[in-house]
Amino acid sequence: MILFPAIDLIAGKVVRLERGDRSRCKVYSNDPAAVARSFAEQGARWVHVVDLSSAFEEDDEARAANDVAIRAICEVEGLSVDVGGGVRSLARIDELKAMGAKRIALGTVLVREPAFAEVVAKGFGSLLVADVAARDGQVKVNGWRDDVSRSLDDVVGHLRELGFRHLVFTDIARDGMQTGIDVESYRHVAATAGFPVVASGGITSLDDIRALAAAGDDVIEGAITGRALYEGNFTLAEALAAARGEA
Repeated sequence: MILFPAIDLIAGKVVRLERGDRSRCKVYSNDPAAVARSFAEQGARWVHVVDLSSAFEEDDEARAANDVAIRAICEVEGLSVDVGGGVRSLARIDELKAMGAKRIALGTVLVREPAFAEVVAKGFGSLLVADVAARDGQVKVNGWRDDVSRSLDDVVGHLRELGFRHLVFTDIARDGMQTGIDVESYRHVAATAGFPVVASGGITSLDDIRALAAAGDDVIEGAITGRALYEGNFTLAEALAAARGEA
């Protein structure tokens, strides 16, 4: 199981939000590249980066600061970068690819523009990750602020048909709240998708990581951890060992 330590960015700063709420934001670092280097030095091979300024359609200055941070993170030796947040055009996919991203996550645009989703699925293949977030079985988009009147099963099933083979599923009610994870929800999403998913939202303890790893490679491709890591619930080395089934 891949463990993805998370770096969420607003105006070039490393932050975490509670339940995706922009007003409930805590800043952890002003140097995202240093955070990424620290992750690499501790053994991480992937990092999950979210451009929240783009997701929230903030001003040009904030988005430019995030681009500087993303480029710097992509230059960290030995680290592969999975990046998303506000990716809504072919031009942005090309930009992130040029910066060095190894995976690019798309969310809102896949749901709101099915024709675009079909085009990028054919054109970019395994570079792309479908980023789906839901609360109570209903998908949310646009920084989790908007309903789309589509169920999680409907959206995931459609993405499977388009050929997506990487999917991050976020349980909004648990994200940033350190309330623990619901393994059965990921089993359900993986069964609907027909391939293993990346779990996001709610990891609180090493037991959560162990439970995800124990679900098996057919259910869980990876797990994203953010606040619990930054708050010192466990070290990255401990989390990586748990993901490997060694602790």
